[in-house]
Amino acid sequence: MENDATGAWELPGHFVMLRDTIRRFMTDEVRPVEERQPHDCYALPAGELEALRAKARAADLWCMASPEQYGGGGLGLLGQVIVAEEAAKCRMGAYVPACGAFGIDPPSVIWLGSEAQRENYGVAGIRGGKKNFVAISEASGGSDPARTIQTRAQRRGGRYVINGTKLWITGADKADWGIVFARTEAAKGDGITAFIVDRDTPGITCREIGVIRSYAPYEVTFENVEVPESNRLGDEGQGFAICQKWLVHARVPYAAGVIGIAQAALDVAIDWARQRNVHKSYLADKQAIQWMVADSEMELRAARLLTWQAAWNGDLGRDIKTDASIAKVVATETAGRVIDRCVQILGAMGVAREMPLERWYRELRIKRIGEGPSEVHRMVLARQLLKR
Repeated sequence: MENDATGAWELPGHFVMLRDTIRRFMTDEVRPVEERQPHDCYALPAGELEALRAKARAADLWCMASPEQYGGGGLGLLGQVIVAEEAAKCRMGAYVPACGAFGIDPPSVIWLGSEAQRENYGVAGIRGGKKNFVAISEASGGSDPARTIQTRAQRRGGRYVINGTKLWITGADKADWGIVFARTEAAKGDGITAFIVDRDTPGITCREIGVIRSYAPYEVTFENVEVPESNRLGDEGQGFAICQKWLVHARVPYAAGVIGIAQAALDVAIDWARQRNVHKSYLADKQAIQWMVADSEMELRAARLLTWQAAWNGDLGRDIKTDASIAKVVATETAGRVIDRCVQILGAMGVAREMPLERWYRELRIKRIGEGPSEVHRMVLARQLLKR
């Protein structure tokens, strides 16, 4: 029997081309613009952003996670992972990939909606670059939405009236619309329903919550907010399944993004070690530094392969709940360790604002909590392995 493993564990050629195209765009277009902005900037000036977006559209690098028939790039999970890793390699890349140059993909669950919903929110978002938010977490807890959501939506004729408060909602202040998960009835399913809510609907207020990153999330309060029945996403009482679908698949490119940042940080640290002369020898000659670099490279390769595996399984239509949890935990915890080592290698320069490392260090700490903290994902995996 012929034993030929040619092509195994190798990116298909079109994804290699995509990766190289994104790398060039980041090097030639995005980072030169970002370097002119303040250290903790999380939004480019409107004119410069629009110029970048025009170039991205011309290069067919626009809303790449959205379906092709609606004007997006039509990438599956593996393609999204390749883009996410490269697009994160800029100062604001942890939360604003490519500084926003590639547009804002609508939440993928919008494509599960009615034709009118897809057109009025999904397609309109792709064409006009409209912003959106997803409101799940509350003060009662964000990692177990099936049991902790307290926000209520009461049906009144052909409308729903929403009351409650959501926490840690990124982008809610400048969004055009959002998807809000609220409890409609306790007896049916999990009693959670998803709603599309226009941001300018009366009764919505936002309060910024200061955190260790410059891009602050918001507390969003809904007080007698009326939403037409036509803006319900999916069936009443079936919102948790929609929530789970969005969360599970979002974790995979989320993992890839932190790998990209950690890889960029390691590249910075390697360049520094090669040129930094200390006591008549270079840092690169010191065994302590060599081991930091070697450990970082090995761990990043392992995290990347786990993330690719999760994406590959997702593209094959397999259940990736545990795969996504594994990728999310391994990637975020690996990236945290790598960034910490890179700061150590650079010493005082590692925490100076002349370099991006200190910003990435702060922002990657949040990544271990966002999209479900590490402990919850370990619980998910343990339950799957130990179930009887």
